[in-house]
Amino acid sequence: MTFGIPFLNNFIFLIVLMMKLIFSIFFSVCGLMCVDAQPLKQLFNTKNLDGWTVIGTEKWYVENGELVCASGPDKGYGYLATQESFKNFDLRLEFKQEADGNSGVFFHSSFEGTRVTGWQAEVAPAGHSTGGIYESYKRGWLIKPTGGKDTKYLKADDWNTMRILVKNNKVTTWLNGHKMITLTDDMIGSRTGQLALQIHDGGGIKVRWRNMFVKVLK
Repeated sequence: MTFGIPFLNNFIFLIVLMMKLIFSIFFSVCGLMCVDAQPLKQLFNTKNLDGWTVIGTEKWYVENGELVCASGPDKGYGYLATQESFKNFDLRLEFKQEADGNSGVFFHSSFEGTRVTGWQAEVAPAGHSTGGIYESYKRGWLIKPTGGKDTKYLKADDWNTMRILVKNNKVTTWLNGHKMITLTDDMIGSRTGQLALQIHDGGGIKVRWRNMFVKVLK
């Protein structure tokens, strides 16, 4: 049996097409692996406050391998800010509220004294919008969790897991594995800045933190 030139040309065309498809899949997978391969950065070393800057007069200290924030005698706002800035990132941490528990996680932040510019993923007692996004000294609340999720999924007097994903102008938060909000905001996308933990003013507040890791995204 013999094959003509048209058959040979078609066979070669199919081989080339299959090779292109294989290489396309290969490089796509490699690209995803490169993104996922970005290392996790440990923000809190469980021993001291290296890599952080205390802002204000409220108390920040390490106890039993946990980071603790507590109201001081001035009962003012206080912050613990990373010395490094982050733009696109995936942040994971755990918090446990003691006393009032009114706190938050700021991102794309900068400071003049205790006056902060940036956005806060809220950490607060049940019913007070944990996981929502607040912009201090400017637009205020940009989005709050709906359907009572901030009460339903918050564990009082126990450890809670929070995830904050910021990618350009899009922010998503999760509380104990449950999505709380998704926000698209061009102002957020235009900024970069420090990550910071907050202690609210008013006194009587205490929050514990642990297992804080961030993955830098492109």
